[in-house]
Amino acid sequence: MPPSRPRFTYAKPAFGSDEEQACEVAKFAERYTILIPGWRFAPTVAIPIPPYMRSTTPLLLFLQLALVCSASLLSAAPLPTLGGKWSGTLKIPSGKLLQLQIDITDTNGKRTASLDIPTQNAHDIAVERVEVRGDSLHLQASAIRASFAGRIAPNGGLITGRWRQNGARLPLLLQRTSTAVVAAAAAAAPTTVSTKSAVSSKNAKRPQEPAAPFPYREEEVRFANKAAGIQFGGTLTLPQGAGPFPAVVLLSGSGAQNRDQAVFGHRPFWVVADYLTRRGIAVLRFDDRGAGQSGGNSATATAADYSTDAQAALDFLRTRREINSKRLGLVGHSEGGTAAIAAANKAQTSSPSFLVLLATPGVLGPEVIVRQTLDISRLKTHDAKILAGVEQRQRALLNIVQQISDNKHARARLIPAMIPPIPLPPEQAAQMQKLAEDKAAMMTTPAYRFMLEDNPPKNLRTIKCPVLALNGSKDLLVAAEPNLKSIEKALKTGGNRDVTVRELSGLNHLFQTASTGAVTEYEGITETFSPTALQAMGDWIVQRAR
Repeated sequence: MPPSRPRFTYAKPAFGSDEEQACEVAKFAERYTILIPGWRFAPTVAIPIPPYMRSTTPLLLFLQLALVCSASLLSAAPLPTLGGKWSGTLKIPSGKLLQLQIDITDTNGKRTASLDIPTQNAHDIAVERVEVRGDSLHLQASAIRASFAGRIAPNGGLITGRWRQNGARLPLLLQRTSTAVVAAAAAAAPTTVSTKSAVSSKNAKRPQEPAAPFPYREEEVRFANKAAGIQFGGTLTLPQGAGPFPAVVLLSGSGAQNRDQAVFGHRPFWVVADYLTRRGIAVLRFDDRGAGQSGGNSATATAADYSTDAQAALDFLRTRREINSKRLGLVGHSEGGTAAIAAANKAQTSSPSFLVLLATPGVLGPEVIVRQTLDISRLKTHDAKILAGVEQRQRALLNIVQQISDNKHARARLIPAMIPPIPLPPEQAAQMQKLAEDKAAMMTTPAYRFMLEDNPPKNLRTIKCPVLALNGSKDLLVAAEPNLKSIEKALKTGGNRDVTVRELSGLNHLFQTASTGAVTEYEGITETFSPTALQAMGDWIVQRAR
């Protein structure tokens, strides 16, 4: 799926009396939909506001719907030692208290960080900037448009500063947790967290996460996209033996994600890599542009840019003697599948041997968005008038973006179109205005515009290598039936004779066994990646890689 700020849509059904209008206003929070283009699994998603979020001010709406991924950072001096967990309480304008937890890791002179908002079920939010100058700390989390600037106490146990988000400046005191205090006191040098020891511990809540010892080799690697001038950090897992082995590159969905595609407490790419490597397939997974140990800027990147990163990854694998250069494939999830298709079309010498498209859009970009919006809206209502209004407003907003190429002019049209035609108290009206401005800015980003112009039916017709396309029947972000049908038709129309398309029953966009497919279910599901989906993918790849 990336990245991405919310946007609401509101359908105003016909009503007559003052009593009916009052009821409509009261039900407003139940009806509007937040759209998050750039969501890491799809170009955009529509998410009806769940009960636990309805009383929260728009100021922190981004925190509740934040994209999750591992963080990257700017290098900083090793002093003071900040490694460990920090917590603080943020008092938002409504008077509610919000608990923040920040995990900072010092490794070999570099710092990374991630943010958790436990009360809002938001975990591993990207903190792409961690900068220390003297006794000052600066954090930047662009995914939620938030930053923190603070002063580190001499004892290294407190950081006093200000949290900024959507125009608000809120005081925040960060304090080390007890475990971090013990670790800091015991260490003479900056705290170092071993990646290998971290991944070898079994997570009881995520039983599919691999645990050491592993029956394969694991190597930290770096490679470059020379044309773009970007260095990438990744992990290559290799089966035991000399090889040469078939190999795949994993491509994540929208937004800057780490190599494990960490989201909602799950790390699906880690599970996929472990499964495929155990079956004799080498796997390269890497941090996206602007995430983890990779350079570059995700804010201006599109699927076309990610396709060149995929080609660079394939070129790197061809330099490895353990890899069979004639058996290299791309496995793309959601927008990662879009990048895989583009890479296969653009590549000359670096063309992949096969493609695996996981929940990848197969219809035109605007149709993906409209179908998303309606499918998720149906979790809240089946009222035909409301759904018709949602679709009408969604299409009107998309038309504005498509018809007006100048971003400034497009935003000037989008903002008033997104303000609900109902009276609001001044404070709420101001918040709604700010939210609409942020959403309009998101809808005019390069990634969003690229997605609207994407034409999978056309792009797929030129793909000649074997293709496997999988979707879950409960995928509400990239609906299985229309997208799989379009993928199959386009490939076969273009003369591709090795096309396998499967709809997997009961699976959501993350390929978890789900009840409804709602995004709000993701974190609570124990399963990270359905064994049925793993086997379908593994069997197909093994057969093509012989």
